[in-house]
Amino acid sequence: MAKVLVQADDFSGAAEVGQQFTAHGFTARILLTTAATRLRELSSGGSEVVVVDTHTRSAAPGAAHAAVTAAVAGAGAAAVVFKKTDSLWRGNVRAELSALVGLGYDVVLAGALPAMGRTVVGAAPLVAGLPLRASGLWSVEPRPAPENLAELFAGSPVRFLGLEAVRSSDVPERIRSVLGGPAPAVVVVDGETEADLSAVVDAVCSLQLSSGNRPMALAGTGQLAGLLARRLAADAAHSAHSPAGRERPATATGRRGAVLAVVGSASRAARAQVEHLAAAGVDVVGPSSPQMQGAPGVRAALARGRSVALTVPEGRVDPSRSGALVRGLALAARKAQEGLRPDLILTGGETAREVLDALGISSLVPLAAVQHGAVISLADDGRLVATKPGSFGDPLVLAQLYRAIQSSNHPRETTETSMTNPQDDRPFIAVTMGDGAGIGPEVTVGALVHAGAYADSRPVVIGDAHRLRLAAEALGVPAEIVTVHAVEDAEFTLGRVNVIDPELLPADLPWGVESAEAGNAAYHYVRIACELAMAGKVQGICTAPLNKAALHRAGHVYPGHTELLAHFMGVDEVSMMLSTPKVKVIHVTTHIGLVDAIRKIEPGLVERTVRRGDGAMKRAGVAHPTIGVCAINPHAGENGLFGYGEEEEKIAPAIERLQADGIDARGPLPADTAFFLAGRGDYDLIVAMYHDQGHGPVKVLGIEAGVNITVGLPVIRTSVDHGTAFDIAGKGIADVRSMIEALRQAAEMSPRLALQQ
Repeated sequence: MAKVLVQADDFSGAAEVGQQFTAHGFTARILLTTAATRLRELSSGGSEVVVVDTHTRSAAPGAAHAAVTAAVAGAGAAAVVFKKTDSLWRGNVRAELSALVGLGYDVVLAGALPAMGRTVVGAAPLVAGLPLRASGLWSVEPRPAPENLAELFAGSPVRFLGLEAVRSSDVPERIRSVLGGPAPAVVVVDGETEADLSAVVDAVCSLQLSSGNRPMALAGTGQLAGLLARRLAADAAHSAHSPAGRERPATATGRRGAVLAVVGSASRAARAQVEHLAAAGVDVVGPSSPQMQGAPGVRAALARGRSVALTVPEGRVDPSRSGALVRGLALAARKAQEGLRPDLILTGGETAREVLDALGISSLVPLAAVQHGAVISLADDGRLVATKPGSFGDPLVLAQLYRAIQSSNHPRETTETSMTNPQDDRPFIAVTMGDGAGIGPEVTVGALVHAGAYADSRPVVIGDAHRLRLAAEALGVPAEIVTVHAVEDAEFTLGRVNVIDPELLPADLPWGVESAEAGNAAYHYVRIACELAMAGKVQGICTAPLNKAALHRAGHVYPGHTELLAHFMGVDEVSMMLSTPKVKVIHVTTHIGLVDAIRKIEPGLVERTVRRGDGAMKRAGVAHPTIGVCAINPHAGENGLFGYGEEEEKIAPAIERLQADGIDARGPLPADTAFFLAGRGDYDLIVAMYHDQGHGPVKVLGIEAGVNITVGLPVIRTSVDHGTAFDIAGKGIADVRSMIEALRQAAEMSPRLALQQ
């Protein structure tokens, strides 16, 4: 039984919400059916979150009501019910919420999407502060946009809560009071900021999703879903690990080849996105492109390995013909790839669903997002499917989706392929257990029994088998901990953890206590991993946290992992990169005092750091990274007002040389401005001059999924972005999402093995 049931009225919205939950460590599956038998069959696989796309955005109200009723009733009981609504208030909002009310749910609807400037104030829907009706975003709808949400719910049992109530200290009681009547009802809540949405989520969760005698459902946008996922993960101390019997996501069945894009919009924004897609190497085909001669020409191009984008005629679309246009596109897409199986990029929820239905795809697993709502999923036939809502994304979004697909490392083989299979090219990753007295053993086990642990790599732990068994017991997860003597002895099946154990820890080592024994063992785990890497036995390293004081107590005086790895691999200079879903940061200096850091910074070091970051981003699939370089002084020195000309002396010469070599490095930038712009998506990578300049913003912007990457070693090394957490060690409440992400990024950035002949 799923913990969370989500209903969406179109596919792009379903993918958007599904990805919000996977980003917080939940397993999720998107289902493209409302048939009760198929729903029960597909939703019984063990996913924590089941997302049902009812495909009712353009349906008649009665049909939409029936579909939602069937979906929620047919998928089985869930602890949490979330109804995804369109941020522009399109579709059958009233009818679909009425279906939930008919099933006995009170509904709290917070339909704002502040991340894209779509808000609700005084029950009026706004876009960038202006009325929705004046935005032009309803131009293809058969009726005008509502000026007030009361218009959408006329005659229905709906109440409204304004911003004053949302920002009060008693939001739960305000919600309970308006839903306290004898019959189920809907409350529509204003929202202008993410804090407003977060207050609603906190209130609903504090009420335990109940208004008293009735269950409570939450409804709103993908941003609200993300906040709900974050709160549910925190409430449950959700550690994102998967028992051995949990559903394993499908794996892609082929190396990435040609991509077929279907762009169901002719808007100005869509045309700009297609232009960038063409610049990335995709052939753009309109309805009358002579060079393709219709579907056979497109198919021939795909068969040659060329990626193709199908587009619609330019000009305003008659709303009465939009459905036929989308169905025509889906038919063209099906004919164009007969006998082939290209990966897909689909824009617009209706377009996406029509194409997926035409290809017989019935379920998908959301994987990742390149921008808000621009999601890549894995279909049940093994292909990658990238989707985005029609009105979402900047001009680069389609090109970013294309690059992400092209750089994907999903293997053709099942995740249970043994390492002896000569056709298996997944890289081997050495996973060091870290300090055995901290949470390292727990996050290591939790990550390696996760459903996707072996999808992209073959990890082997360097650590203590007994300690890992204790960690599995603490987490309450079944795990088969198997000691192996060499990487070649490892077997990779879900639930099995392969361990090379040098037997350095005492069996009675206490949890949460700094010790020389644990520090010494952690040192040697890293040493063994480096030796395996230098011998070519592993292609990457992923490290759990060690404790610097314990390391020093054992006589190994190194500032941290980065310097220890550089020592063992004989590298004079490496860089620390922190990676989160919102921003990536590489540091010019790290573990030295601030005065020493400023003294150490010089143009050569800045240039080498930026070059390492540029190379790492390209290996991660960003073909032309935009890099923001921070200044040292406030306001970048304000033309000499602050500091002693450090920017001109230490940074500017490096940027000039980098730009001359074609690297898009910009700066020196005021650090606050640089991180603001990076959080908005303007920069792929930020270069911080010293430790806290980079670490502070990263901790705010994404520590839950933060990953520490060492750049400049012979192999890639990733790590969690947290410490040993002695205070919670051994208690089974460690959050392993960062370790899962660290392992994923190690797999993504490590080279694939050359296939044996």
